[in-house]
Amino acid sequence: MRSAFPPARPGQRIGLLGGSFDPAHEGHAHITRHALKRFGLDRVWWLVSPGNPLKLRGPAPMARRVEVARAVMRHPRVVVTDIETRLGTRYTAQTLVRLQAIYPGVRFVWLMGADNLAGLHRWERWEWIMQNVPVGVLARPAQGLAARRSRAAERFTQARVSRRAARLLPDMAPPAWCFVNVPMVDISSSDIRARGEWH
Repeated sequence: MRSAFPPARPGQRIGLLGGSFDPAHEGHAHITRHALKRFGLDRVWWLVSPGNPLKLRGPAPMARRVEVARAVMRHPRVVVTDIETRLGTRYTAQTLVRLQAIYPGVRFVWLMGADNLAGLHRWERWEWIMQNVPVGVLARPAQGLAARRSRAAERFTQARVSRRAARLLPDMAPPAWCFVNVPMVDISSSDIRARGEWH
């Protein structure tokens, strides 16, 4: 099974950015470059998901989303993958369990935008995610305050890491999460779809 997945060695610090990427855009690429730098990551893997269980609308075909994502995110330390389709997992917690088993010793960091932290309590086994993998949160426009006051942020307030220590996050034992502000590109997949530029 492992041969179908990206290579990784024990001790490597790998950020995981999951999403439907429907479509991928420069905003995704922008936060990925900042995540590599701010969290001291060796690699970032984009996990292009088969579909978001919290969204009623089905995404564009996987092959098209992966193709566009690879065109948008051209970086030697970023890999665009369809791992969740290969694993047959539907939820982030399921994916993390499988990846930790396949890649023992790899230091995974779950990456998300601040908007996802604000709604994290609606995710399947969200507390397990926080308790089993460090989480790096990157602020997006107008979402910072809601994220910092979210149920997840309050539940794990003692596990929050100072942004000055962000580069140490991959080596920390969970629960550990860090919220960093980055200059943001104000663009979203939903805006692109609404303008009829993607179907």
